[in-house]
Amino acid sequence: MGRRTIFTGTFVHTPTPTTLEILENAAVFVDESGVIVHIDHDTNSPESRLNSNLEEWSGAEVIFARASESEFFFPGFVDTHIHASQYPNAGIFGKSTLLDWLETYTFPLEASLANRDKARRVYGRCIARTLANGTTTAAYYATRSVDSTNLLADLCLKAGQRAFVGRCCMDINAPDWYIDADPETAIRDTEATVAHCHKVDPERKLVCPIVTPRFGPSCSSKMLHGLGKLAAKKKLPIQTHVSENTAEVQWVQKLFPKSQSYTEHYDTHGLLTDRTILAHAIHLTNEEIELISSRDAGISHCPVSNLALTSGCAKIKALMKKGIKVGLGTDMSGGYSPSILEAVRQATLVSRMVALADGDEAKLSLTEALYLATSGGADVVGLGDKIGAFRVGMEWDAVLVGMGNVPEIGDGVLDSAVDIFGWENWEEKVAKWVYNGDDRNTVGVWVAGVEVYSKGGIAPTWPFDRTA
Repeated sequence: MGRRTIFTGTFVHTPTPTTLEILENAAVFVDESGVIVHIDHDTNSPESRLNSNLEEWSGAEVIFARASESEFFFPGFVDTHIHASQYPNAGIFGKSTLLDWLETYTFPLEASLANRDKARRVYGRCIARTLANGTTTAAYYATRSVDSTNLLADLCLKAGQRAFVGRCCMDINAPDWYIDADPETAIRDTEATVAHCHKVDPERKLVCPIVTPRFGPSCSSKMLHGLGKLAAKKKLPIQTHVSENTAEVQWVQKLFPKSQSYTEHYDTHGLLTDRTILAHAIHLTNEEIELISSRDAGISHCPVSNLALTSGCAKIKALMKKGIKVGLGTDMSGGYSPSILEAVRQATLVSRMVALADGDEAKLSLTEALYLATSGGADVVGLGDKIGAFRVGMEWDAVLVGMGNVPEIGDGVLDSAVDIFGWENWEEKVAKWVYNGDDRNTVGVWVAGVEVYSKGGIAPTWPFDRTA
């Protein structure tokens, strides 16, 4: 339980895919449970609550975005696909494509995290780094190890980051030193991690278990059936990969010839639901797209990883036009960066590559990409009514972004990745942040109203007292 807080200044969010709403001189009132209870759209108005009798808010904390430092509040990022266990390999993908990369880099690292001390070091740094980059919610893949997976859940809860934590299930086509012994073992171990998450966070306020079959080629039909039943029984979300790489798609067809498609293979095992997150989805057929839409499953677009591993360019705008839920994922370490902001800019650039063949209607606007990083991602992970935008009734998951200003005299280097000269309007400032910004521009981060990250100490604040 936090404390009542009033946030004031400039607020930027994308309540719809085509709307970049900028509220200047606004105030957002957040109660002790971290829920937004009131918004003053203009604090200069005589009718604003900030200018009214605020006796009931006496003792509240006020945190403000300073216009002099080009600061603004933005909804926390939602990373819909990230491998916490692969964080040390971020930036290491060599000359590999997907399947070679798994054997060379990924499986050995993941297997080594059965060592609890090593896992603690890796997971702790991954959580800290993602929070510093403004990620308030993450859909994490851990490893096969129950103990390692449970540790990730514990660390997320301690850090205050919203997390979906999944134990990776894989009982075929994996190294003999990193494979589930049989379907029963995979399901039993998954049940153990589900039970642990329920024990440490029974109401799923921050940490939620997620059923995680790794990807089609590493999962037997028997195991998938068991995981589908478990997800249905416990009403659990599901995450997996689909159609990331053409060789992977062909492999699935060879392994499971009775399945009409990769997506249909999941569907027949009860794993394609409105709680399912499908990562990548690059090489889908029209029939698969229709099936995903009919099941209301979500897609995690991972543009950085898709390019780094030469997997392809997903046609995201076409999926959005079909009404499919889409969010963004870093896919570390196939993706080289823990930053969803990097995924935002790469998503816009990848869409321009798609547009070279499919026309301008394939382009993602800056606003649409920011929507995918926040509200869109929230929909994908099943939290669209709770986070992703600034609305009354939603929880305060937010980032305070600061860009500073270039000095009038002198050429000193600011501790910022973005140069603001002072003549830019707010829309231009936001664009400069998207294409130039990084964690140096993260001043503070809140999850459910609780501050979980602060750059260099404490965000600008003072106690609000109207008792006198």
